[in-house]
Amino acid sequence: MTADNTTVLGKAPAAFFSRRRRLNRNSLSSQILARFGSGILVLWAAVSLSFISLQLAPGDIVSLLIGEQLRTPEVEAAIRAEWGLDEPLLTQYFSYLSRILHGDFGRSYILQTDVSGLVLSQMLPTLKLTAAALVVAVVFAVASAVITAGKRLPRSIAGGIELILISTPTFWLGILLLFVFSFTLKLFPVSGDRDISALVLPALSLGLSLGAVIGQVLREGLERALEEPFALTVRSWGAGDLVLRLRHGLRHAALPAVTLTGWLIGNLLSGAVITEAVFGRPGLGRITVNAVLAHDLPVVLAVAVLSAFVYVVLSTLVDILYLLLDPRLRNDARGAGR
Repeated sequence: MTADNTTVLGKAPAAFFSRRRRLNRNSLSSQILARFGSGILVLWAAVSLSFISLQLAPGDIVSLLIGEQLRTPEVEAAIRAEWGLDEPLLTQYFSYLSRILHGDFGRSYILQTDVSGLVLSQMLPTLKLTAAALVVAVVFAVASAVITAGKRLPRSIAGGIELILISTPTFWLGILLLFVFSFTLKLFPVSGDRDISALVLPALSLGLSLGAVIGQVLREGLERALEEPFALTVRSWGAGDLVLRLRHGLRHAALPAVTLTGWLIGNLLSGAVITEAVFGRPGLGRITVNAVLAHDLPVVLAVAVLSAFVYVVLSTLVDILYLLLDPRLRNDARGAGR
């Protein structure tokens, strides 16, 4: 074999692996774009559904949009001009889509203010609470699973605690936390959103039950992962049990838990409404309740569309996380596309 042949053979594996890495990157990029595309379709469906629900609602559209506000010819004319009610239905639909794309959700004639500014001003506190509750849920689930997986007594104790948390209503847990840590021990404020200390109890109230559900699924996956051949190999390298669980076992066990988390994200958004009421926090929960009671339909529609947007964004991020956690999903999709 000549030197030239040896050089060519030596370059072949490098070229093969380089091409394979490019294929993997292209596959991942295309699947991420597909996830974003499906998310946009879901948002379009949510906006279209809000328009259809307004058209199919019983009663006059003008009366629905005015709510409990006094109906006058001037207000009626302003609503007809803003919503284009004198235009053909298809024109109204495309006008509505255009307004939503530009962040224009109309005007609340009960509160006498623009709906976009009102909802956006209350969205940040709700997103802060949802994000904090999600962190609590993930930390609780990971700690519970890693510490108790494969250990009979700790597993039984953790399972009992998780069952209690899952069975306890969010508002009741919030009241209990307030009684113990705010009224009795005076460690956290009772209400408001002044600083991070006011976020601790609401996040615990909203996130612990979700963490208990995720923890059960994650523990079962981790116990299966610890029985796989790779676990024996890692132990033969001299790695400790904690390293095996955190660095190797969790990645194999995380996919079902991540899937479940994606499904339960909607519970966080809906649970935030009750939690904000219990702890007297600002946010979408308060204005949603007030809008429903006052029949302020523009505000209700805006909250519904923005909640769908937040849910789609979080679900899309979870879908992308699937691909990063399990390369087999990318390989399967690439093989199916051939």
